[in-house]
Amino acid sequence: MGLCESTKCWRWRGSAGGLRILIGVMLLGLSVAQSVPPQTTCAAAAAPQSLTQPQYQDTGNDISEGFMAALVQSFLHTVQPNPFPGDLILKIANNVERVLSDQELIKEALVYEVGFLVCAAIGVLYIILMPIIGFFLACCRCCGNCGGKMYQKQTSSIHCRRRTLYWSAFVTTIIILAGNICMFKSNEALKVSVDQGPVQLNTTLANIHTFLTDVPQQLDYVVNESYKTIQEVTRNLDDIGHQLGTEIQEQFRATLEPALHPVRLLNQEIRNTSAQLDKLNSSLAELQSSVDQLQANVSAIGNRINDTLSNPNCNGCNFLKPELQELTLDTSITIPSLNELQSAVDEVNKINLTSKIEEVEEYFNSIPQRVINDTKDVIQKSKQQLGDIKTQISQVTSNIPALTNVSGALDQVRVEISRVTPEVERAEYIRWAVCVALCCVVLLVVVCNLLGLVLGPVGLKPRDDPMKRSCTADCGGTFLMMGAGFSFLFSWLFMIVVLLLFLLGGNVYTLVCRPWNNGQLIKFIDSPGLIPGLDEALGVKNISFSDIYRDCEENQPLWTTLHLYELINLEELLNVSKYTDQIQQQFESTDITLSAITLLSPEVKNKLSSFSTKAQSFDSTAITQQMNNISRINLNSTADKLDQLASTQTNNDTRKELQSQARDLRQIQASIETTIIPQVENLNSTIKSLQSNTEKINGTVGEVLRNVGAAQDFLNTNTTQIVKTESRKFLDCQLGYFVTYADWAKLTITQQVGLCRPVAVAVDSVEAIVCLHMVESLNAFWFSLGWCLIFFIPSIIFSIKLAKYYRKMKHSDVFEDHIIMNHIPRAQMKIT
Repeated sequence: MGLCESTKCWRWRGSAGGLRILIGVMLLGLSVAQSVPPQTTCAAAAAPQSLTQPQYQDTGNDISEGFMAALVQSFLHTVQPNPFPGDLILKIANNVERVLSDQELIKEALVYEVGFLVCAAIGVLYIILMPIIGFFLACCRCCGNCGGKMYQKQTSSIHCRRRTLYWSAFVTTIIILAGNICMFKSNEALKVSVDQGPVQLNTTLANIHTFLTDVPQQLDYVVNESYKTIQEVTRNLDDIGHQLGTEIQEQFRATLEPALHPVRLLNQEIRNTSAQLDKLNSSLAELQSSVDQLQANVSAIGNRINDTLSNPNCNGCNFLKPELQELTLDTSITIPSLNELQSAVDEVNKINLTSKIEEVEEYFNSIPQRVINDTKDVIQKSKQQLGDIKTQISQVTSNIPALTNVSGALDQVRVEISRVTPEVERAEYIRWAVCVALCCVVLLVVVCNLLGLVLGPVGLKPRDDPMKRSCTADCGGTFLMMGAGFSFLFSWLFMIVVLLLFLLGGNVYTLVCRPWNNGQLIKFIDSPGLIPGLDEALGVKNISFSDIYRDCEENQPLWTTLHLYELINLEELLNVSKYTDQIQQQFESTDITLSAITLLSPEVKNKLSSFSTKAQSFDSTAITQQMNNISRINLNSTADKLDQLASTQTNNDTRKELQSQARDLRQIQASIETTIIPQVENLNSTIKSLQSNTEKINGTVGEVLRNVGAAQDFLNTNTTQIVKTESRKFLDCQLGYFVTYADWAKLTITQQVGLCRPVAVAVDSVEAIVCLHMVESLNAFWFSLGWCLIFFIPSIIFSIKLAKYYRKMKHSDVFEDHIIMNHIPRAQMKIT
């Protein structure tokens, strides 16, 4: 029986459909719900990189309140203390066509606006009365009686009255000047706000556009990462021979290597033994030939010596005849156990362990290729399924609400802003110029008052007669009258501007900015029916602006903000637990078997045991003894005796023959020492090596039989389990890639895709542009102007009354009520 039987190695029954379904479900779900423990044999799947969030531009909005915001807001809170009229606005919005005919609705609106109506009534009264009073004052001035006759009665309290009027007019003028400064500042702030508004609005819209365009890119990134996962699994399937086959090899290696190692060692020892036997036989043959030649030479010289000793002329030669018997050599060299060992080696060589080892190694090394060959069809079908799954995964973004429509609308808004910006800039320049003119007129009144307050006291000499006051003092009084005249001339017109801006800016603040700031406006927008089609526009349900704004303030992802968990069941998408049992059943029903392998057949084991027994019974003692006998041959002693005998001979011929024979013996002995002895030593060395090798063979054969037996038992028992285990590990490894991707995808979609703080920042930016900058600046302007106009009234009164203390009188004081002018100290006649 051979070392390895013919085998199919891998047998997949019904695996084509099973594996295709397995891979298809695995990729379609993008995940496995059950936890797959990491395998040490599987390269850890690299987690995809986190999403890179887009970089947004700085809108540059200063969210701090204006310098007069607190004062204006306090005034508007007093004018309009009512809460935001959401219900009233809804009624008006739902009854736009009948709003003018609905008396109850009009009454409710007027009641809500009662504070503004009262202020508007005061403004209208101001507008009506100021020109009328100014008209009468102008008529009086034309008659030369502005402020009464140009006569100033001198009394004891005139000095106190003048001072009181002076300081009252001064304080009033300073207050008007402060309001005028606020007018200039608020007008400039409004101009800056309007100029920067389009730029800031475009920046805000650009950030929203960046946000909206980046969300699909982030989703595409998530899908592309799934493509990478599919590609990785595809590469692993293409490399299944290396990955799965190598792992199976590694499991077998731990068993086969300890079994093959002593087989290789035994094979080497057998080759060494065979070589040593060949060498031994060659040495024996060579030695036997030398010994036979030696025996022939010794026999020939022995016959010659015997003839010489038998010659009658040889005196006293008979005593050497016994020596001739020692010249007979035993030249037969026999090793009884050598033939048995040679026969055992020949039998083992017939096994050809080398080819058997190579056959096992070839079988072992061919496992990856056999895996590739047997799974070729399955892998091809699986890769086709991967292509279909890849196409299906690319449609995952279709479940996400489309934001392209909103992005397109933003582009249109940006184009419209760019189109109207030049017109807005021109209109803003005109507005700014008109407001600067208003500020300058108010400043003119202030300047007239200040010139009067400065020139009057400078030119006044208290002891001068009122009819003889200086031109400087008279000019001061004239400036005071001019300030009053300008006040009457322009204040009612300016009050119209204040009234219009007050109604506009005040209502925008109370109806838009204040509820926007405290969140009531956003909640109002969520009112049912106010903005129809919001759910359809965003592609989601049960969503409100307030929820979106609140979540975006916290920088929540779109998954949370748009309640996508109500639209997309991500857990279901990334959960294929319902397929788990089916996957396991498909895999378990796949019959993946590795055919049995016989390392050593019983016949081989018997031959190895027999070889071990014969090698152990090999005995080199007999041949060693024979070699020792050959080594002890010494012909020189016989030659010495022949020389001694020759020296006693009287016959010259006999003497020469004996000497010649002695010389021949020494030559033969020399030949023994130079030829036979080295051969004997070489033979002894070969015998010792062979003896040492045969002593090892028994232990090696025992180790072979033990290890091969243990390996054979392991393979017979565990081969099927190893294949199933490693196949399961390979499958779990592929699933592990999807587990890693699914965890990352779930975390990314629910926590990183579409972080919507830019939306809240955009809303806050629009609020800052409209309310904190434009509306507040506008309100600060009309409030400052109204402030100045209100104080025009005391300014007019104080200026007109104070002017008589500086202007030249047309009449001097006379005696009235028995009061003589001369009795009044001139110091009390100082004109202010």
